[in-house]
Amino acid sequence: MRRILLFIEYDGTHFAGLQTQARGERTVQQELEAALGRIPGARPKVWPCGRTDAGVHALEMPVHYDTQDRIPVERIPHALNRLLPPDIRALRAREVPLSFHARKSCLWREYRYRILLRRMPPALERHRVWWMPHSLNLIPIRHALEHLVGLHDFRAFSVREERSTVREIYRAHLEVWPVEGGQEVWLEFVGSGFLRGQVRSMVGTLVEVGLGKRDSDSIRTLLRGGDRKEAGPTAPPQGLYFVRAGYEPYGK
Repeated sequence: MRRILLFIEYDGTHFAGLQTQARGERTVQQELEAALGRIPGARPKVWPCGRTDAGVHALEMPVHYDTQDRIPVERIPHALNRLLPPDIRALRAREVPLSFHARKSCLWREYRYRILLRRMPPALERHRVWWMPHSLNLIPIRHALEHLVGLHDFRAFSVREERSTVREIYRAHLEVWPVEGGQEVWLEFVGSGFLRGQVRSMVGTLVEVGLGKRDSDSIRTLLRGGDRKEAGPTAPPQGLYFVRAGYEPYGK
């Protein structure tokens, strides 16, 4: 028996999320397991590093599965891509110890949120960015991001969370890129883990800071004991990307 760590990318537009759904909606896990089921010797069960909601994309999502097939590990992505739909692609694979677990062994995860600021709505990127026809004041957003770094209780940014809401964010960063007719803003977060809806809730709150609807210091108030009703709205899913995950301490 071999355990394979597989890295996949997907366009989340037409998926009900990553994980299998009780009502049988189309998901990334469902499609990936269906493809593995067509490979003799492979067990059609995958364990992803995390989860993404409907409409959210992934650039390099790690998943693992077990198999008794004899496909050389470097050929596995080619074999799977012949069986997968075009909105999922296997990028690379490697064999790992049977004690490895894509989720439990993970030490950090990185997400990116894309906001397009320009007067005209996008055509090509309409399922991949949050479009805003007005500008944002990025200076207070940068200040607000500083408050998110560190070990905090992120209860005010969680949605239907039953686990502990304490998480550590190692990096919260803003990048700006010029585009035709405007600019694109990237909000990037690296953390030990993220709660359900946390990144989109943080982005919605940060956008309120950029619009002048709240002060950047309000982030500290939310972290000290706020609840979800006191934070900003949840940003739409299409601007969110799972970027990558790490199995060594962050920064090493």
